[in-house]
Amino acid sequence: MPVLTNIRQLLTCRAEGGQAALHAIERAALVWEGDTIVWVGPEAALPARFRAAERFDAGGCLVAPGLIDCHTHLAFGGWRADEFRMRCQGVSYLEIARQGGGIRRTVQQTRAASEDDLYRRCLRFLQEMALLGITTVEAKTGYGLSLEEELKLLRVYQRLQTHQPVRLIATLLAAHIVPPEYAERREAYLQLLMDELIPYVGSQHLADFCDVFVEETAFTVDEARQILERGKAFGLRPKLHVDQLHDGGGAQLAAEVGAISADHLEYAAEEGIRAMARAGVVAVALPLATLYLRQRPMNARRFIEAGVPVAVATDFNPGSAPTYHLPLAMTLACILCGLTPAEALKGATCYAARAIGRDHELGTLEPGKKADFILIDAASVDHWLYHFRPNAVQATFIGGQRFENYAVTG
Repeated sequence: MPVLTNIRQLLTCRAEGGQAALHAIERAALVWEGDTIVWVGPEAALPARFRAAERFDAGGCLVAPGLIDCHTHLAFGGWRADEFRMRCQGVSYLEIARQGGGIRRTVQQTRAASEDDLYRRCLRFLQEMALLGITTVEAKTGYGLSLEEELKLLRVYQRLQTHQPVRLIATLLAAHIVPPEYAERREAYLQLLMDELIPYVGSQHLADFCDVFVEETAFTVDEARQILERGKAFGLRPKLHVDQLHDGGGAQLAAEVGAISADHLEYAAEEGIRAMARAGVVAVALPLATLYLRQRPMNARRFIEAGVPVAVATDFNPGSAPTYHLPLAMTLACILCGLTPAEALKGATCYAARAIGRDHELGTLEPGKKADFILIDAASVDHWLYHFRPNAVQATFIGGQRFENYAVTG
């Protein structure tokens, strides 16, 4: 039963108190048994039964819950650096997509990659993410866009969960775009999703969520509603990419279908935000995509003032957010979206856990929760996110075990 002591400040990030409430404990101690936290409090109040236990010295670091990246497109083939250059020259994201680039291009590259290649690539990504303090990752499909190719990505995620420690939550995003071979047969692709892919994924418990990208180059509100209701019938909870490039009524749709989260939301309407608050939908800010696409950022203050919790994630993908650096996304959420550092941390822990349906076991440092925590070399959460460094995280613990670099071969 190890005890972590010499903690400058422990940020419990408990749910109560709103977006900015971290419920910090000064000069704290943390005790865990196996993979579960059993006691948290001031070191001076450490119960006698723990005083002879094995000690870990936090070295005067901050301690926070393990970070949760609640929106990634983890498995994909290739990169799209040339499109980055094109956007730097003024070509828009939608224009690149219309020319055959964007998601369609990554679909081609992902289909060409073997399952083993994708597995090894994701393994490297997860190793580097863990060193940044990320202990849980939501991982979407969406670059296969056929029955077999989407299942290939889900098999990669299953293998990863078995062979490395970072927790993975799988989301079916087969409704990312209509694949090229169905360009003239849109209804046939929708039927493939609803009659074959969703029932199989749901019945085999291969994913927890069903996601849809609602945009003029992707799916309509009516199509998304059909897909998500079908997913719900097979146990897949709804998620949504919405209102990223214009107000498409996505926030209202998220509330209507009972989505666990709605992500992007840069152009969400006020009535949609109020509907999300009533329905308990988490808003997910993705400021890295805003930065790379030079788009208007989400105004997180609108959501917080309406009573909507705001999570923060990377949107890691090869086109609009080609980095998995969640601490950078948290800093950008402060600069671009109007969060304070405390609010950004709550968004990458407590509310990120809520956005993936794991707030009963992850996202806060409380007895009964998983012992996922990080040690941060910073005087305060304000200083951590203000003074951006390649990595201020000194150690990452997942399920009570310190993460160590592992060899990735092959």
